[in-house]
Amino acid sequence: MIEQTELRNAHGAGRFLLVCEHASNAFPEEFGDLGLDAAVREAHVAWDPGALGVARRLSDLLDSPLVAATVSRLVYDCNRPPDATGAMPPKSEVYDIFGNRDIRPEERLARTESVYLPFHTAVSQQLARMLALGQRPVFVTVHSFTPVWFGQKRDVQFGIIHDTDPHYAEAVVAAARDLPLNVALNEPYSAADGVVHTLRLHATPHDLAHAMLEIRNDLLGDTAAQEAMAGDIAVVLERALAAHDEDGRAA
Repeated sequence: MIEQTELRNAHGAGRFLLVCEHASNAFPEEFGDLGLDAAVREAHVAWDPGALGVARRLSDLLDSPLVAATVSRLVYDCNRPPDATGAMPPKSEVYDIFGNRDIRPEERLARTESVYLPFHTAVSQQLARMLALGQRPVFVTVHSFTPVWFGQKRDVQFGIIHDTDPHYAEAVVAAARDLPLNVALNEPYSAADGVVHTLRLHATPHDLAHAMLEIRNDLLGDTAAQEAMAGDIAVVLERALAAHDEDGRAA
């Protein structure tokens, strides 16, 4: 059985709590391969390629905890609530996910208990520890996205998304303007697309500064690229935090 959560740098002294919901394309034996061939299990629909490498490096550079999922989002998308179709999608982009067709309620419950609950419990526990110590972390989730979606090219390279409070995300966008990247707020998705479940579950109830980072995955092709991107983003997140604090919106 696959351990459903990776916890890194749990006692880090930094100001951030990092989360990576789509870190892995692993398919636990008890759920099988969902009828998918190896090419689909490696494709972006199964995970966020490069996101875990960036998240781990950010954890080290920012001396901050990271909670990462270790199961493919096609088994269970940890950034979706249990009642959402997208939690176990029967189709993702142009790919039919055969093992997710006509899932019985008992199977949905089994995946929820095996994947979703352990992951979000780990996030809640890490956050509770930090809050108990008097820390109010900036809550940052790390994702990647495909350069082409339904045949349409995406020009944005680095997107920053927020839930109800836009202030830290806006500060990240401003701090990222010096990067040689096409940066945009609420692209290629926004809260209206149902992609902020993790933020809404953990950050918003505690009124924490937060941002969801989306990096185009063609920029994360190998370890060196992921570490370089993390180095740039770490500087951006710190600058945004300084601006956020200066504005009187301390996390």
